[in-house]
Amino acid sequence: MVDDAGDAGGTGVQDPLDLLIQVQDLDLELARLEHRRAALPERRELVAAEAGLRQVDAQVADVEDRRRVLLDRQGEMEAQVAALSARHRQLEDRLYGSRGSAARDLQALDAEIHQLARHRAEIEEAELAVMEEQEPLDAELARLADERAQLETVAGSLRAALAASDAVAQAEITNVEHARGVAAARLPTALLDHYEVLRARLGGVGAARLVGNRCDGCHLELPSAEVDRLRHQPPGTVVTCDQCGRILVRTSA
Repeated sequence: MVDDAGDAGGTGVQDPLDLLIQVQDLDLELARLEHRRAALPERRELVAAEAGLRQVDAQVADVEDRRRVLLDRQGEMEAQVAALSARHRQLEDRLYGSRGSAARDLQALDAEIHQLARHRAEIEEAELAVMEEQEPLDAELARLADERAQLETVAGSLRAALAASDAVAQAEITNVEHARGVAAARLPTALLDHYEVLRARLGGVGAARLVGNRCDGCHLELPSAEVDRLRHQPPGTVVTCDQCGRILVRTSA
């Protein structure tokens, strides 16, 4: 809120430098509020929870990739078993329909039928082993699904809490922005523009109080003779710190 305590001689016209330091104070307050808003604990905790979700999703993708490899192998084996079974039936049909054929031909058919049966049994056994390999992966996917659900619950609560805290922080920022706008509108344009250039170049501080012999912007001592000269300048005269170049606002101290 703009204070008229700095009115020169009670005329109701506030010294522009007093207004300027108010604007600077409000800019520093805005920077503090923005930093506090960015560092809200809910925001930090939400970042951690979302990182946990991404980690779980990466683990799920890895397990699903390994499970997919096993499923592909299982599918190939099932296709092989189906082909062997079809061939087995064909040979059996030929064997049972080959009455009167030479004994040698019948023995060859029987031998091939038994060989196909053994091969099919081997593949079925390998298929069973592949299915057993899938069991721990299925269990891991179930565990990860539970973990993800818990993390998502936590993240959801944090999102709601962050939205509430963020709204409060934004309301504070909006109030200070409004006060800053009111104060800045009362400054001469040239002075405000000069301040903005300095503030952008000097880490957000374009104007500083002269406290005793010290610039409150760079915290360096000015020579006593220079301070005495500055203090005897007419009110409203814009002076700068020889050390840092910031606009100096003289106080009664």
